Amino acid sequence: MPDRPEPERVDCTECFAMPHGGNMRIAYAKADGGMSETWHSPECSKSITWDDLQKGAAQVREQDAWAKGLFPAAHRRLERAAAAMPDDAAAQPFVAALTELVQVQAGTTGFVGLHSWVEILERHFPPELPDPGRTTE
Repeated sequence: MPDRPEPERVDCTECFAMPHGGNMRIAYAKADGGMSETWHSPECSKSITWDDLQKGAAQVREQDAWAKGLFPAAHRRLERAAAAMPDDAAAQPFVAALTELVQVQAGTTGFVGLHSWVEILERHFPPELPDPGRTTE
């Protein structure tokens, strides 16, 4: 079994709980690869209970259902507004990029990945290529 570093213990400033059978441990990974943990008593207002997790999960499900219900109509409104924009408008690249991002989002079940954002933004806002005839100093 691989060796694991001992987690850094951070004392709760409210209940000062120690590792004990009735207490709750909240652990998280740190950016440097280490672990940190904080112990809380069941009465501590900073502890996270199963009910808190269930309530949070229910809220996310409700928000997701609400968004999925409204997204198609909002997407259609965006498409109509984008189609009504004159082609020579200065905002056209922004409108085209936003419309494409929303279209990509419509085809996902979650977040649009960073690679999709970059591909779309590169397409609508390409980097300026060097101009050999122009000199800048």
